Amino acid sequence: MVRLRFVAAISLWSLVALGIVVPLVWLINNRDWGVALMLLVPFIVYGLMRLGRSLEAWANAAQRP
Repeated sequence: MVRLRFVAAISLWSLVALGIVVPLVWLINNRDWGVALMLLVPFIVYGLMRLGRSLEAWANAAQRP
């Protein structure tokens, strides 16, 4: 069960990161106003890091001592 939680956490984080980063990179690259989105990038990276930490805590909560 613990391994399943780790796999689910990694899969979920990867899908969310891919779903956020790919459109963001496309907008920055292809739109004139996309350069302004560079101001959001640090906040998006921070949010993805927080999501990863919370998913890791969720996956580790299933471990028994």
